[in-house]
Amino acid sequence: MAIHKLDLDDVFDEVSYTLLAIHCSLEDFRVAYLLNKKLNIHLKRKPTDIDFNGRSHYPIFAWDDTKQRVNWNLVSNICKVESLQNKDQNSLFNTQDTITKTAFLLPEYKKVNYLLKIENEFHFSKEKYILNQILSIPQIVTAYSVNSSTIKSKDNLIFN
Repeated sequence: MAIHKLDLDDVFDEVSYTLLAIHCSLEDFRVAYLLNKKLNIHLKRKPTDIDFNGRSHYPIFAWDDTKQRVNWNLVSNICKVESLQNKDQNSLFNTQDTITKTAFLLPEYKKVNYLLKIENEFHFSKEKYILNQILSIPQIVTAYSVNSSTIKSKDNLIFN
């Protein structure tokens, strides 16, 4: 009896994307506005944030360019999480302290404030142009392309 083997490597190819790291101290909505204005795109805040087990929430702005078949996602890399901790048991008063911890979407890039992920079915050739446009925004300190092969936590970049 013959054995049939299916090769599905071509079917489940990785979606090609460009990932840009952005350093700035602005709020997320302000960064989205400046990118919309400079790049002539239409990023809008999604109704739900990216949620990791109820512990950390990352705001995300998205736009699907149906003409060029490109998906744009702007997401914050930093999330401040507040938690309550009981004070010393030997204390006269029973009080709790609020502790603020910082969580990162991509822990290997802790200094990056925002990530701009541009997904395309084909090779995206405008990366250098987009990067130059982002760098021309005065409020942005710096921006650069991130090599996706160096990212250890790639699963955190799946937004759908």
